[in-house]
Amino acid sequence: MNKKIQNMAVLIEFIAGSGLAIFFHQVLRYPEAAYTIFGIGILLSLVTYLLRDDIGKTRGELLEQYHQAHELTFAVAQISDPECRSKAHELMASAMRSILLLQQGYIPMDETEFNLEGAKQMGQTVHHAKMVDRITTGWDSRGALHNFYQANLRAIERGVKITRIFVVTRENMAEPDFQKVLLAQYRSDIDVRIAFHDELPSTANISNRDTDSSFDFAIYDDRVITDVFSKPGKYFGRKTSEPMEVTKYLHLYELVEHSAYVVTMEDDKVILAGEIVSLGS
Repeated sequence: MNKKIQNMAVLIEFIAGSGLAIFFHQVLRYPEAAYTIFGIGILLSLVTYLLRDDIGKTRGELLEQYHQAHELTFAVAQISDPECRSKAHELMASAMRSILLLQQGYIPMDETEFNLEGAKQMGQTVHHAKMVDRITTGWDSRGALHNFYQANLRAIERGVKITRIFVVTRENMAEPDFQKVLLAQYRSDIDVRIAFHDELPSTANISNRDTDSSFDFAIYDDRVITDVFSKPGKYFGRKTSEPMEVTKYLHLYELVEHSAYVVTMEDDKVILAGEIVSLGS
């Protein structure tokens, strides 16, 4: 209908201009003015047609963008059941939290994606991988974690230095499962360190998060970060390569590193070397 109205408007403008030109030419006997009026009329008709067409296209694009931006809002508004509407708002809130992470430069991932990303980044690491880990068993039995560990070993064969600081309690040191993990990594030429949770600085939460630091993150060649969320939720962890965020984690790593103990092996058991060290590099 709008298109038909525009075409009619162009026709009316053309007829009006032509009629006025004929009037000046036939009635007033003023041909010069008639030609001028006719030419100006055609130009005005063309200009107004192009303007209306451009305004129509712009209006259509704006409407399309508006509907795309409010598609979820319109969809939720059409839900009549209160319980369904409440669930929809819950899903939208979860999606908004994910979008906020993406705005900050973080990519949220589930556990399998997280370990896969770790293996991928380890394969791209050239110099040094710095890691802070919670107690995690299953390095030799859980598929995704085992494959990540194998990526560690391949990186060491390429000459990459791997430093892994385990954040534990003193009781954990005597646990057989944890000793098994420590021995395997120590014998694999991974630079293993131990940091006790109660000795870590209270200022370690420096990453502008609304939760405490997980103390479970990795820094690959000081360029990419992977971090486990401290509280369970939809996603297991996140990844970022934003320079400002990488700098924050480097500082957090230095704080943990400063509280870390050197370990040594004695009688097939990993024990503390007896002093706090700074890794330096």
